[in-house]
Amino acid sequence: MNADGTYGLRSREASSAVAKMHAASAHARARAAAVAAANAWEDDLTVRTDSGWVRGSLEEDLRTDRPISSPVRSWRGLPFGADTGGANRFMPAQKVAPWEGVRECKQFGAVAPQPIYSWQDRVEGSEDCLHLDVVRPNNDEKLPVVVYLHGGSFIVGSSHMLMLRGFELAAQMGVVYVSVNFRLGALGYLDLRSLGGECTANPAVSDQLLALQWVKRNIAAFGGDPENITLMGESAGGAAVLTLMTVPRAEGLFNRAIAQSPPIGMLHSRTQSTFWARELVSRMALPRATSVDDLRTHDFGDIVRAGQSMMWRAGELFHLNSCYAPTVDDDLIPQHPLVAFEEGKQIQVPLLVGTNSDEASFGKFLYQRQSARQRAALRLLASFDEVNAPAVVKAYGGAIARKDFAHLLTDALFWAPTVRVADAHSRMNNTWMYRFDFAPTALRWLGLGAMHSMELSNIFGDPGASRVSALTRMGDSSLMDGMTELMQSQWSSFIHTGKPHEDWPVYASPQRNTMIFDSEPRVVQAPFERRRQAWENYNMLEWGSGRPELLSALGFITDALENR
Repeated sequence: MNADGTYGLRSREASSAVAKMHAASAHARARAAAVAAANAWEDDLTVRTDSGWVRGSLEEDLRTDRPISSPVRSWRGLPFGADTGGANRFMPAQKVAPWEGVRECKQFGAVAPQPIYSWQDRVEGSEDCLHLDVVRPNNDEKLPVVVYLHGGSFIVGSSHMLMLRGFELAAQMGVVYVSVNFRLGALGYLDLRSLGGECTANPAVSDQLLALQWVKRNIAAFGGDPENITLMGESAGGAAVLTLMTVPRAEGLFNRAIAQSPPIGMLHSRTQSTFWARELVSRMALPRATSVDDLRTHDFGDIVRAGQSMMWRAGELFHLNSCYAPTVDDDLIPQHPLVAFEEGKQIQVPLLVGTNSDEASFGKFLYQRQSARQRAALRLLASFDEVNAPAVVKAYGGAIARKDFAHLLTDALFWAPTVRVADAHSRMNNTWMYRFDFAPTALRWLGLGAMHSMELSNIFGDPGASRVSALTRMGDSSLMDGMTELMQSQWSSFIHTGKPHEDWPVYASPQRNTMIFDSEPRVVQAPFERRRQAWENYNMLEWGSGRPELLSALGFITDALENR
């Protein structure tokens, strides 16, 4: 009998309640112990991703000759995708398999297979190349994220090129900086579907998409804000940014975009991809019936070498027919990005975009005779639009003068398609456009001016890493430092807030406000308006209209050919 006169019932209830309480307490202790064990390795440099633990390092030197303005934490060679060799070659990127223990991420990973430009005909890299690098300031603040896609003509480059390591960028702008490795050349940017066999038209784009998904899932562990991600790239990387803005599967993976000097008009048509797929087989001295599956059995170095030899095939570059670019495939890239932007089907995020004034200044030295320059200009533009090419060339004085020919090349590759993107995007989204005119004294004296990629020295805050650093050091260093401070401030404001400073007005038709970065920065309205109007009717979408015989040989019968 219980103290209250009852016989056992209350005792059993009480015992049951006590037992449940003890069980819940034990469960809570076990769960706490499990969490503690799972996080036993956690510290400032040891981070848990959804694939496993990674350990980074504290960086204090920008280069051997220069310290960073303040130390940064870095994680090098973080794997986000599986090996792209063997059965995975030419296939969509796959997630990396999880690992046990702590993975040391203190050394950069292998670059994607690519040629080394030398007399030795060497190839470097590994097909196990899907990794990225993370850099952040040495603090515990939650910071905006920058995901950077490198340039290199879709052929060369890596996440850890000296200029692009991002140590100073992360320190000065207060961001978590992520630079991405992806497949290149014939292994990443060549659509081989016309050969038969299973493959994806855009291996590199699938790599970039997988990297963005990884960042979205994991960047919070590195102190990054997954709701404040800026996708950024220059040259081929800039084209990759604009392309991803038209990839439906990339929706929600980034919140703003920066595209610097993007050759977005160079995307491959079905015709181009067919042409270059056949050419690759030919360069490898393989039977015409060779399939994608057959190519998987060959050494990747042989594919890269054959792919590199295609670059100079019968002067195809002088027809604006580059070997490598993303392909409009009706799947991952459902339509040409220029069409997607025009129709308002791109991802709706703020965009900062622009070009350099002398991107193709090398064009001044290509031809010695005026008549040769004019013929070359017409040949270049007729490859896309034979009808409207003469009117465009006329807007550049017939491209007779060296500087006019170089400006036409610059505008055809970079400025004209970029303006078209800015015009379209600004109808629905905040857009800011720039032109980079700044060039040190030595480059101006040589007639080179603000060449392609020159702005990277200022954005990344490391002029010493530039390929022409010896020339950039000539002149007033204070001007270079001032330009670096200005551009980093504008880029940082956009990354943190979604807009640059108030002195940079939005871009919209018809004013087309454009920030000019020069020794005296200024905003101008509708720069080169006459040139822009000349490009309005020019078709930038479909290569080959001026080469009907070649199209016929590829099995593409055109109206132009039938009417001859």
